Amino acid sequence: MEKLRWCLALASLLLLLSLPPRAAASLQERKNYIVHLRPRGDGGGGGSVEKWHRSFLPQSAAGLDSAADGAGDDGPRIIYSYTDAFTGFAARLTDEEADAVRATDGCARLYPEVFLPLATTRSPGFLGLHLGNEGFWSRSGFGRGVVIGILDTGILPSHPSFGDDGLQPPPKAWKGTCEFKAVAGAGGCNNKIIGARAFGSAAVNSTAPPVDDAGHGTHTASTAAGNFVENANVRGNADGTASGMAPHAHLAIYKVCTRSRCSIMDIIAGLDAAVRDGVDVLSFSIGAYSGTQFNYDPIAIAAFKAMERGIFVSCAAGNAGPDPGTVGNGAPWMLTVAAGTMDRAIRTNVRLGNGEVFHGESLFQPGNNSAADPLPLVYPGADGFDASRDCSVLRGSEVEGKVVLCESRGLNGRVEAGQTVAAYGGAGMIVMNRAAEGYTTFADAHVLPASHVSHDAGARIISYLNSTRNATASIDFRGTVIGSYPSPAVTFFSSRGPSKASPGILKPDITGPGMNILAAWAPSESHTEFSDGGADLSFFVESGTSMSTPHLSGIAALLKSLHPDWSPAAIKSAIMTTSDAVDRTGMPIKDEQYRHATFYAMGAGYANPALAFDPGLVYDLGADDYIPYLCGLGLGDDGVTEIAHRPVACGGVKAITEAELNYPSLVVNLLSQPITVNRTVTNVGKARSVYTAVVDVPKDVSVVVQPPMLRFSELKEKQSFTVTVRWAGEPNVAGAEGNLKWVSDDYIVRSPIVVPGKGD
Repeated sequence: MEKLRWCLALASLLLLLSLPPRAAASLQERKNYIVHLRPRGDGGGGGSVEKWHRSFLPQSAAGLDSAADGAGDDGPRIIYSYTDAFTGFAARLTDEEADAVRATDGCARLYPEVFLPLATTRSPGFLGLHLGNEGFWSRSGFGRGVVIGILDTGILPSHPSFGDDGLQPPPKAWKGTCEFKAVAGAGGCNNKIIGARAFGSAAVNSTAPPVDDAGHGTHTASTAAGNFVENANVRGNADGTASGMAPHAHLAIYKVCTRSRCSIMDIIAGLDAAVRDGVDVLSFSIGAYSGTQFNYDPIAIAAFKAMERGIFVSCAAGNAGPDPGTVGNGAPWMLTVAAGTMDRAIRTNVRLGNGEVFHGESLFQPGNNSAADPLPLVYPGADGFDASRDCSVLRGSEVEGKVVLCESRGLNGRVEAGQTVAAYGGAGMIVMNRAAEGYTTFADAHVLPASHVSHDAGARIISYLNSTRNATASIDFRGTVIGSYPSPAVTFFSSRGPSKASPGILKPDITGPGMNILAAWAPSESHTEFSDGGADLSFFVESGTSMSTPHLSGIAALLKSLHPDWSPAAIKSAIMTTSDAVDRTGMPIKDEQYRHATFYAMGAGYANPALAFDPGLVYDLGADDYIPYLCGLGLGDDGVTEIAHRPVACGGVKAITEAELNYPSLVVNLLSQPITVNRTVTNVGKARSVYTAVVDVPKDVSVVVQPPMLRFSELKEKQSFTVTVRWAGEPNVAGAEGNLKWVSDDYIVRSPIVVPGKGD
C-alpha cells in the first residue's frame, strides 16, 4: 500500500512537470487579492485603466484575462478594476503570480481577501427633528436632492419605506445604474431608490441581485432615508410613524455583503462605484480594520478619495466594546459613530417572590401571559458549569414548568438561549447581563415569556435564590414605555477609543441612537416570523453601531441639503461641536455601568441635529490639510502617497502632530512640558459676531486660549487661535477630560479636550 501511494504521488508530480506552464499554473490554487498600485507616472495618458491593470499580471495570466470573453479556464483573473476610489484592482492569483506582481515596479502592496462582519421610529423625535414647521426637518427639505449611498446587504425595494411620494427625480449629475430585475414582488428603482448594484459573492445565485435577503441592508437604508410609513410596529410594540433621518433623500444601494460576511474586494468595488456614480453621503455599517495603519487599510484609503471628491463618509465604530482601544474606522476623514440608547423601552418586569421588581426588555409581549403568575425560579448556572450558566446545556427535569435564569451570551445568543429553555419545557426566562455589560438591555424577539435585565438586577436575583429554597418569579409585560431613564447612555458593545492607528485623534467622533431601533426589514431566515401583514409591511428592532451609523448618515444628508457648499469636514464639525454631553435630565451622559461616559466611549457627545444645522463656527479641512498630519504619523513617502492617491514627498512638507490637525476635538499627550497647538475656525453663523473662550477642565489641568476672544465681521471669515495645555500641579496618571467652548450671544461651539492617562 505504501509503495502504491508513492507511485501515485510520483505520477502526479510527473504529470505536473509535463504540462505547459499555463496548464501547470491553472492547477495551483488561486486566491483573491487586492493589488494596490502607486499613482500612474503618465498621469493616466498611457491607455485605459484596465489595460494598465493587466500589465501588472504575469504574462500567462494577462493573456488569459485579455481573451475575447475576458476569462481564463476558471473565470476572469481580474475581478475588479478600481478607477475612482482606489488605485489598483482585484485579481485571482496563484502564490507564484502574487509574488511576481509584488515585485513589479509600481506595485505598492497586495492585500489578501479578508471578510468583515456587519456591525449589527422613535429616533427622529428623540433627536429633536419633530419641531414643527420651523424645525430642522422642514428647513432642510427633509434631505431633498441629496444621494445617500448604502454599502450593505442590499434592499427590499417593495417595502413602503422606499416609496417615492413627494420626492423629486434623481439629480441631473447622477450616473448610477439599477440592476433590479422584473421579478414579481421585487419592486425596482424609483425616485427614492435611484441606483442599485450587487458585487461579487453578494450577486451570486440571485435573480434580482441587489435585493436584500438578510434584512440588515433594508434596516440601515430605511434608518438613513426611509420615507414616512404610518402604523409601523413590531407585533404592536414601538408603534408610530416610521421614517429615516432624511426621508426625502435619494438612496443608492451597493450590495457588498451576503447574510454572513462582506468581502473587502466587494466593499472597495462598492466604494469605487459610489464615488463614480456621484453620491453625496456614504453610509458604511460594516466592521473595520481596528488599529491598522491607514496605508494598510483599503477602506481608509478609498474613503480618503471619497472625501477629496466632497463625499461625506459615515462609518460604524464597531461592536467590540467596552474594552479600550477597540474602535475601528478611525481615519480622521471619516465620521466614526458609537451607539447609544434612547428613552424608549419595550418593558417586561420581573417580580420575585420577596416582592422585588426589576425592569427588563423583550419584544415577546403576549396578550395571554403564561408567566404572569409566580412560578418556581431556578438558576442552572449555580453549579458553576459555564454551559449551564448561559443555558447552552440544560436538564429537562431541572427547568420544566419553571422560570429559568440564564447569563447573557454577549452581543448575540439570547434568543437561542430561550429556544433551548423552551425546548426543555421551561415556562419563562430571565436573561441577566454579565458584569461588563452593565445596564444595556436588548428587546429581543424571544420565543417564550422572557425579560432581559441588567447585571445588577441579575446579582440581586441570584442573592434572592440563595436566600430561599422556594424561589419564585413572574414576568409582567408592559409594552412600549417612553421616558425610561437614564437616556441617552452609551451601550456596552459600542467600541471604545483610543484609536490604535492614530491615538492623537479622538475616536469615536459621535454617538447616535443604536439600541433597539425599529426600522424596515426584509424577511430573512433568521426573522421570518416578523412579516406581519406581509413582507411589504415588515419592520424589526435591531441594535448595534450598524444602526447608529445610518442615523448620522441621514443627519449629514440633511446638513448637505441645507449647506451644499460645506465640505465633509465642516459637516462633521457641525455635528460634533453641537452634540450633547449631558442627558435629558442635564446630568453627564452615562456609560453601560451608569458611570460618567468618557469621550473615548461617546466621542464629542450624543448627536443633536436640531443644533447642528446652525453651529456658528466650524473647524474645516480639505484633502491637502491631511498631508502634513499623515507625514507626521511617520508613514513615509510611500505610505502617504498610497493614501493620497498622488505622489507625496514628506521632506518638502512641514509635518504636524496629530494634536495640530484642525479637528473639532483635541487630544494632548501631556508630559512635564506645556503643549501649544493651533486651531482655525470659520464663521458660518451670523456675519457680525463675537465669541469668548470658556474652558471647563479639572483643577489639575491648565488651559490657556489666545486670543481669548474672536471677532467676526463677515460670513466665511476665518480666525485662528492657540490652545496651551499644561499640568497645573503633579501629572495625573489617570488623565483628564474637559471642554473648550466658544460662546457668543447665539451659539455655543464645544470641543472636547482629552489628556490621556498612562493606560490610554
